[in-house]
Amino acid sequence: MAKRPGIFSFFASLYRDGFRNMTWGKPLVWLIVLKLIILFAILRVFFFKPAMRGLSDQEKSEAVGARLTQPHNTDTLNLIND
Repeated sequence: MAKRPGIFSFFASLYRDGFRNMTWGKPLVWLIVLKLIILFAILRVFFFKPAMRGLSDQEKSEAVGARLTQPHNTDTLNLIND
């Protein structure tokens, strides 16, 4: 009995073959790569700064412990400003 490929490899080959046979396949792939670079590199650097940067390991563990033990708060603005 032949071994079936995994679902990830199935979808990877589906996209690879699909983009290869399209007229605009290569530009679309480069557009997707550019979009991923923008999302993960540029936006992360400028907008998603690490919240605990500059803290020692002891201070980080105390901050996480305090966050885990306080009551649940659904107010997003209070979570951002803490």
